Amino acid sequence: MKAPDNIEKYASFFTDDKFWHKLARAFKKAGIKVVYAALVLFYSLQDPRISKKDKALIIGSLGYFILPVDLIPDFLPAIGFSDDLAALLLAFYKVKQCITPEVKGRAEDKLHQWFGEYDKNEIVLDAEDYEIHQNDAE
Repeated sequence: MKAPDNIEKYASFFTDDKFWHKLARAFKKAGIKVVYAALVLFYSLQDPRISKKDKALIIGSLGYFILPVDLIPDFLPAIGFSDDLAALLLAFYKVKQCITPEVKGRAEDKLHQWFGEYDKNEIVLDAEDYEIHQNDAE
């Protein structure tokens, strides 16, 4: 998965309404990991500690996610959202030091509403989360 170049140029496609519309329409096809990454980034935007530069990157990645036409069309089974995930993960890794447990908790609460019960290993975005979920399971 390669994230699109200059992700910030997609920021013009992002609005709160477009974000929620895209998620509501595509959350099952996109899959739990894509939805979780998008939600974590969306909720992170509300944190005043996130710099303007990082917010621009987040908004760009969410704009790419919303964009109906991208590198890999979303309607393709199994791979349609892989480019979206790459863009979301790029932003996630750039700002992850600013993502709070509360933000992750809000995202997980929304996942429970939409997906019901799920294995927390399905939403692991980095090694730190993997270790936390493994410790929770013990």
